Amino acid sequence: MIRYGRVRYARLAGSPARNQNQMRKGGVFMGSGNDSILDMYLYETNTLLEQLDGILLTAEQADTFSEDSVNEIFRIMHTIKGSSAMMEFSSLMTVAHRIEDMFFIVREKGMDVVPEATRPDLFDMLFQAVDFFRGEIEKVENDEPLSQSIDHIVNKINSLIDKIQGNPSASEAEAPASEESAPASAPEAPAPALDAVNQDYPYGIHVFFDEGSGMENLRAFMLANSIKDYCGDFISSPENAETDPSTADIIADQGFLVWFRTAEERDMAIPAVQNGGSVREYQPVEAAKPAPAPAEEAPAAQASSPAKASPKADAAPPAAKAAPAPAPAPAAGQQHAKESLISVNLSKLDQLLAVVSEIVITESMVTASPDLKGLRLDNFTKSARDLRKLTDDLQDVSMSLRMVPVSGTFQKMNRIVRDMSKKLGKKAKLTLIGEDTEVDKTIVDAIGDPIMHIVRNSMDHGLEEREEDRIAAGKDPVGEVILSARHTGSEVIIEIRDDGQGVDTQAVLNKAIRQGLAAPDHDYSQKEILNFLMMPGFSTNTEVTEYSGRGVGMDVVKKNVADVGGTVSISSEWGKGMTTTLKIPLTMAILDGMEVSVGDSMFTIPINSIQSSLKVTAQEVIHDPAQGEMVKIRDNFYPIIRAKELFCMDQGCDNIEDGILMWVESGEHSYCLFVDELLGEQQIVVKPLPSYINSFNVKNFGITGCSILGDGSISIILDVINVYTAAHNIY
Repeated sequence: MIRYGRVRYARLAGSPARNQNQMRKGGVFMGSGNDSILDMYLYETNTLLEQLDGILLTAEQADTFSEDSVNEIFRIMHTIKGSSAMMEFSSLMTVAHRIEDMFFIVREKGMDVVPEATRPDLFDMLFQAVDFFRGEIEKVENDEPLSQSIDHIVNKINSLIDKIQGNPSASEAEAPASEESAPASAPEAPAPALDAVNQDYPYGIHVFFDEGSGMENLRAFMLANSIKDYCGDFISSPENAETDPSTADIIADQGFLVWFRTAEERDMAIPAVQNGGSVREYQPVEAAKPAPAPAEEAPAAQASSPAKASPKADAAPPAAKAAPAPAPAPAAGQQHAKESLISVNLSKLDQLLAVVSEIVITESMVTASPDLKGLRLDNFTKSARDLRKLTDDLQDVSMSLRMVPVSGTFQKMNRIVRDMSKKLGKKAKLTLIGEDTEVDKTIVDAIGDPIMHIVRNSMDHGLEEREEDRIAAGKDPVGEVILSARHTGSEVIIEIRDDGQGVDTQAVLNKAIRQGLAAPDHDYSQKEILNFLMMPGFSTNTEVTEYSGRGVGMDVVKKNVADVGGTVSISSEWGKGMTTTLKIPLTMAILDGMEVSVGDSMFTIPINSIQSSLKVTAQEVIHDPAQGEMVKIRDNFYPIIRAKELFCMDQGCDNIEDGILMWVESGEHSYCLFVDELLGEQQIVVKPLPSYINSFNVKNFGITGCSILGDGSISIILDVINVYTAAHNIY
């Protein structure tokens, strides 16, 4: 029998006879108008692996598994086994099945069955299994063939099973008593009047699929997972339909049976059967009373399976003795209530955001139409204001759909710290702050690798090699890496801080001079020296190791963060530690900008980068031989960058008194941008530049994209940091 939990599987929804009209590739069924089952499989498997990683890290710290953790791991492995079998990924199914067998033993006999000396090996094996699953999933994503040989990991699992069981016979090790984890060698065909497989589940639904539909075992599997949305506690027969293709013929001939504890639960599940694909007919059935048995067998039958199930009986079937308790049955008015959360393909959210962006542009074009100038249209103006409010609300909702917490990315770093602690022989812990900070999904995906590189640097370079050195410096023997996130206006600040030895700036400078990156006679500031760490090919390590020495870490960090419009800065104090700060925009799709003009051209400056705007006289401008034009603002001096000269434009103001200065700041740079006129604030939709324009490296000149304004004209979006860099290189 199969006992189903509450994990949501991908399912074949919709039309009958689907297999006749679909392409089948590598075990993936591609349906017209439906998301690929493969996408759902990848999403849910990755989610389960992240969940498993967290459980293992917590258990390793406690040196044991709680009862809930054992049940959860068993459930996760059962889910991965079933869904991998459905996708015909046999390597993943086999490994998951063996781990499921192991945790069935632990679940039945308790954690005491695992010797303390074996527990480190158990944790290591499970982490290796997670890495194996992730590697195989990555191969699936890249359309690469899966591993053919899995003996190395299966042998490790089998060895641990032998140790847990006290070196039992091979037959015992290979055939746990689990009804869930051990496939039936010869599933028996259920009949409509067949006794329930377990007398605790006497109320059934007998389902027949369309003749000739094919893949009846997978259809039964999908139907069972549809039923779990309505009722989470049931069993079915024949067993192991998802893993045993031979059950397809049995189901085609004699049907598929699903059993419930109560008639009410059965009634709740009927809508799922009615809406199931390729279901020809169904009928409610009830288990017959225990069949009359030979007289000599009657007492035994009564002892093992009572004829009458007491309504107060709590005892679960042996295979599910330690399974999580079933959810309470919903109230009469909530029988068909679904989960409040759904998974949506990111491409659909991109489409939604694209439509909202066009609505924003169209709304601006309508309200700013030149045909309306000079007309008194009170009603139109009022309606336009209402439309703007609704447009803003729609934009906020669509943007919020893409916002996800950084907790998923942060939690992955626990594994990095754990693995490196073991391999480097360093005691360390990871502290997470602000995990619930939300950022655009695209940006979260982009910053995963940069954060990983920085955490690895902190573990490898930052923390001291020896505990004695930390103790001598008055520090805790256990090093600490702090990963924090917080919002500030339209940006999110992510900091990776360690309490290690910090950066030896003199050693970095000497290495930079030897590599020709720095001039020996130049006086560099600490920030300039630390920026050498993010130069391509630069590394302070003299030897190449598994984690560092190749000089391809921090420059990748800088590039990836810059690709999403962010900045990276490093600060360090010798003997105290190092801090790497990432400043990243919350989203890249729609932003508030200030429109300015230079000649006949228009530019957009992000609002979050603008400190103020000001008019100055010629006498207030300071001419410095080294820095060029500068202006004093609040007791500080800032360079002036003329947009006309930077972009080699023929038109535009030359006299400083005829234009306006925009005081902007981003990252470490703060300066004044000289433009002709300030046009006003406007919400803009960021449009990427065509590829043929990007081929001229316009990003290096501070041009990051463009936007369509309400009158149909084009505005160039400026990147404040790259504008400063470009001007510095020119001047």
